[in-house]
Amino acid sequence: MSTRPRTVLVVHPGAELLRSDRVLLESVTGLREARCRVVVALPAEGPLVAQLRRTGAEVQIVPMLVARRALLRPGAWWLLLRGATAGLIGAWRTLSRVRPDVVYVSTALIPQWPALARLRGIPSISHLHETERSRSRVLEVILYLPHLASRRVLVDSRSSLRSINRVLPGSARRAEIVPPPVASPAHPKPPREPLEGPLRILYIGRLTPARGPDLVIEAAKALLHQGRRADVTLLGAACEENRWFEEQLHEQAADSDVEVEFAGAHENSAIFLAAADVLVVPTRFAAPSGTTLVQGVLALRPVVAGDANGLREAARAYRTTRVVRADDAAEITEALSYLVENWSDIVEQLPASRAEALRRHAPEVYRQQIVRACQVGPAPRSGTA
Repeated sequence: MSTRPRTVLVVHPGAELLRSDRVLLESVTGLREARCRVVVALPAEGPLVAQLRRTGAEVQIVPMLVARRALLRPGAWWLLLRGATAGLIGAWRTLSRVRPDVVYVSTALIPQWPALARLRGIPSISHLHETERSRSRVLEVILYLPHLASRRVLVDSRSSLRSINRVLPGSARRAEIVPPPVASPAHPKPPREPLEGPLRILYIGRLTPARGPDLVIEAAKALLHQGRRADVTLLGAACEENRWFEEQLHEQAADSDVEVEFAGAHENSAIFLAAADVLVVPTRFAAPSGTTLVQGVLALRPVVAGDANGLREAARAYRTTRVVRADDAAEITEALSYLVENWSDIVEQLPASRAEALRRHAPEVYRQQIVRACQVGPAPRSGTA
């Protein structure tokens, strides 16, 4: 008797190094650590490819339907039809060529694969992390319904679970929650104590009105008027369509008398967290995931977070986080004042919060959960040793 490694076909809708791409990379790393043969199907080349190949995974560029919002507009029906046809052919040929034992479908944006895998008698896993409610219930059904063909459905939070169940009632019974992986410094820099000089506030995220970085500047200005100086670092950049907002932030900073550093986008946020006293994660609208909040907790920093779905859920686990109303700079100011006034007590609780975050979000824990969900132990085969 001899064995061969299980073959897992992993399908993903992009090849950048955004958050969903990094989560996918952790999934592949876990499968490779379980000694699986992993073949990753992507729609295009990109920086993710080199990272995947470093794990030992094979990468194939495959035509596929990626159901992004622009493609689902009424006027884009011809592009949708063409993409669906090419996607069906590409998926069918890939399944025939790879002959996987299981298909792992990453995100809701590639709806054809679960149905085709089921048609071919191949078990599939759909991982619908960071799901968001769209403006159209019809579009949500189009995205989620095909994933009911999967043997298992994984989601990143109860918030995402509710989003799916709202569209397809009863589907929550089939889903499992797998908290997203969040990298942590091995030895985070302890917080300052005593807290002297300006309070160092950090914001991490894109510079968009929805994320609310202007609320951080407004809160720091209010602290200044109360006699407490605060410096702000905005770690992130604006996309082209939000350049106007970034310019507005510069004007707001100049008028506020607050020291504001526009740090731009950086891959390594740990350096900025080490230099900060507190992380603020504001929001104006619902946020599907609280991974930025968890980054702060893992870095031994207290966090002030807007009361949005994913953030609220993530904050519940930690006594060192303060949840404030979304789109409310005054509540952010109040929460920051509370942290300053109770700094010594907060600092004592930070290690316990970090330990809980590691238990929930450590990459090695996430990888083990993915391997178990995919049931990808070695498959016995007959043959000659």
